[in-house]
Amino acid sequence: MIGETHLLPASTYADWMAVLRIGLGLWWIKSFAHKDLGGWLKRGSGIEWGGSVAEKHKWGFVKTGFDKVVRPHPIPMAYVVVFSELALGLGLVLGFLTPIALVCSILLNLLYFVLMISDWAEQGQNLMMILAAVVALITESWLVFSVDHLLHLFGA
Repeated sequence: MIGETHLLPASTYADWMAVLRIGLGLWWIKSFAHKDLGGWLKRGSGIEWGGSVAEKHKWGFVKTGFDKVVRPHPIPMAYVVVFSELALGLGLVLGFLTPIALVCSILLNLLYFVLMISDWAEQGQNLMMILAAVVALITESWLVFSVDHLLHLFGA
């Protein structure tokens, strides 16, 4: 119809926000899946790499924080990183505890962003994941296609 300003019926906006949430969850699962789990969980290769980045970081608090919190426990910290990505992915795809998963997604990406501030190779990915999580959070993307909706959690 001429003069029509809506591209989609209003009832589908919630559906599209759920699609955004699910897509973000699949992104996290892909991040988990591309890791060499043997290297990360047995040899601590991911944490070793992170330490090499922190070592030459332009902000001293990053190196200090890494040295005090992460470096003394490379294998447990590797498990935290790897399984946080998987848990976020599954939580977002299934829509389970979605607001919590979205906030944790933002925080984990901010941690990655701060660690990698000197290497712009992955900044676009982290910024886009933060943007998607913020939009999914603001638009209450758990209202449809979610376990939260089935269980009537978070107003769904």
